[in-house]
Amino acid sequence: MRRPLILSRNLLFALFIVTSAVFAAPPTGSHVVLAGHSFSVEIAATDAARERGLMYRTHLAAGHGMLFVYSNAQLRYFWMKHTLIPLDILFFDAQRRLINVSADTPPCKMNPCPSYSSAAPAKYVLELHPGVAEKLGIRPGVILTIEP
Repeated sequence: MRRPLILSRNLLFALFIVTSAVFAAPPTGSHVVLAGHSFSVEIAATDAARERGLMYRTHLAAGHGMLFVYSNAQLRYFWMKHTLIPLDILFFDAQRRLINVSADTPPCKMNPCPSYSSAAPAKYVLELHPGVAEKLGIRPGVILTIEP
């Protein structure tokens, strides 16, 4: 005759903690500082997250953005297909120095969508509200600080 498996509360709690740690999603948010201004950002560090980006969003809260993190620096090309809000797209090199800005980049409403590229190899790309770079006087060479 089989006896039912009875787990104590402590064992169940321990299993919960272990499985939560193993299957927990990586952190998705952080802060960046640019020209003395702090922004709350979502981190796009996986292929899937970078591919989706800010697509289909109708709103981006003030002081928020998305930081795309790549494993290496190379020319980066962005497009605005399915992106419903205009954005400033800021391209940074491996040392987190600003290379160039695609300012007030408009949403793409018809195919083919134009692409917007870094002027040199980029490892980080930051998307912010349109006009933020100009308003804050952000120019090439400024350093991006990434905080947890």
